Amino acid sequence: MSDVAILPIAAEVRRHGLRRLFQRHPTMVIGGTVIAAMVLLALAAPLFAPNPLSMNPMHRLRPPSGVHWFGTDPLGRDVFARTVYGARISLFVGLTVALGGVAGGLVFGLLCGFYRRIDAMVMRLMDGLMAIPSILLAIALVSLWQGGVPVVILAILIPELPRDVRLVRSIVLGVRERPYVEAAIAGGARTSKILRRHILPSTIAPLTVQGTYVCASAILVEAGLSFLGAGIPPSIPTWGNMIAGSELYLALAPWTIFCPGIALAILVLAVNLFGDGLRDWLDPRFAR
Repeated sequence: MSDVAILPIAAEVRRHGLRRLFQRHPTMVIGGTVIAAMVLLALAAPLFAPNPLSMNPMHRLRPPSGVHWFGTDPLGRDVFARTVYGARISLFVGLTVALGGVAGGLVFGLLCGFYRRIDAMVMRLMDGLMAIPSILLAIALVSLWQGGVPVVILAILIPELPRDVRLVRSIVLGVRERPYVEAAIAGGARTSKILRRHILPSTIAPLTVQGTYVCASAILVEAGLSFLGAGIPPSIPTWGNMIAGSELYLALAPWTIFCPGIALAILVLAVNLFGDGLRDWLDPRFAR
């Protein structure tokens, strides 16, 4: 068969594969598509969006138009540009906190679930962190170290870490009692090999799904911290800063709050939809 005939067949297979994936897991496809679109918009913002820091007092509080798609804010800055650039901060914070939580939860959860001496010490520390409201702990950490993206990421990561650690620990405690793990221990296998080959694969699926919910939570907490003035400095365009800077103009210029607020809601909803679909996809009972 010639290459000219193979190409349409391959395209047809790919098309049916995507269609079947959408039929079986529509929430994962919809959520992933929205997330991918926001990532592309955020990365390509310099190509089509004006400078988000450029101020023009003569054009302050202008309604949406062909020139300013989302209108302008109280300082005459373009709301569309600030909304698109603000997506960079939210996506970066959410992804970094999710990766950090997954990595930290995996390391500490494996150690706590397999070694009883480490478990008693580390889990009491995690219980203490979970007893403190996450938003208050984040505000306290940001107040101590002042604002900035790295500080905000660390302030959100610390309260989120115990949830990932407890999840991995609970999985390890169940897996380490199974016959094949006991047989590996009795056979003299090294601890590193047991953790890597027999226990680690069981934690990947639930920890991946947990990472999506941590990402959504981190995006909301970052917006809340910025709104309260305890997060990223106002000079950096973020959705929380945009809402905080325009709350006094809600009746006069509602677009200054609705545009970043709707973008925040859409992104968090997309991450949660992607997490729900990913959970169903990785669940072997659902696959059967």
